[in-house]
Amino acid sequence: MADNIVIAINREYGSGGKTIGEMLSKELGIHYYDKEILHLAADVSGINEALFVVKDEDTTARASLFRAASKVYTGELIAPGSRDFTSEQNLFNYQAKVIKTLAETESCIVVGRCADFVLKDYENVVSVFVHAPKPFLLEQAAKKKNLTGAALEKYVDQINKNRMEYHNRFTGQEWSDAHYYDLCLNSSKLGFAKCVEIIKGYIKVKYGHLPERTE
Repeated sequence: MADNIVIAINREYGSGGKTIGEMLSKELGIHYYDKEILHLAADVSGINEALFVVKDEDTTARASLFRAASKVYTGELIAPGSRDFTSEQNLFNYQAKVIKTLAETESCIVVGRCADFVLKDYENVVSVFVHAPKPFLLEQAAKKKNLTGAALEKYVDQINKNRMEYHNRFTGQEWSDAHYYDLCLNSSKLGFAKCVEIIKGYIKVKYGHLPERTE
């Protein structure tokens, strides 16, 4: 595992965290995992992938029942046959299992899904939080969503609220608390390319080398 380096990125919607992750993937030649985690977790668990999608971190229509039932992740899996096998808690547990397997077998980038917390005891992980002021978030979001004004702001706020609640619920930690990250980057001031360079520079300082290319 020591030779593998994992970059775990949490990000505000509109901050460019996904873009930065994709740029890092291309420059470093290592795999980028985002929604693919849901597919891999479905394969490992045998649970329908649609359930993972419905309970994903960005989902706006998440039942309050599941929110109340979820607990801080401790590593256990709920066995098939239990009525909680397809609970939101266990869906998270299987995603975490996939993330741990990836960290133990390859260098990669994992975006969201509390990878920073799931891998908090791993020495080969660099955790990053990408953020930006609200005007920048809205400007970037407007490039992807056909929304303007109050509707755009409401959409961005909702996505970030969902991500915060998802992270806080399963980790017991504040999503945007700098104490839990190796790097907190303001993408509006740095630009995406410089964020990439800073992350690469940190990896070189911490490990003495960049990840070996796998792609």
